[in-house]
Amino acid sequence: MFKKLDKLIVKAFIGPFIATFFITLMVLVMQFFWLYIDDFVGKGLGIDVVLKFIWYQSAVLVPLALPLAVLLSSLMTFGNLGESFELVAIKSAGISLLRFMRP
Repeated sequence: MFKKLDKLIVKAFIGPFIATFFITLMVLVMQFFWLYIDDFVGKGLGIDVVLKFIWYQSAVLVPLALPLAVLLSSLMTFGNLGESFELVAIKSAGISLLRFMRP
């Protein structure tokens, strides 16, 4: 059962998570593409083949990007909550640190 605190944390987490997920995925795909760019150049491949390769490789890199996105977005979320003194309000309400950091 979601409480108001859980809704607050999830709402603050979703935005940074989506942004950091796509940014880390883009960085990983560009790193992989940079590694194999010499295999593409001079072969006469169409842009559709290269885009298809990037699409398939991004599906492979999702398991690498997901933990990075969760880590970065949780740091951003709790950093923003701490910066706006919402963590102080949560602690003064008697809610333990482990309770609101529980997944």
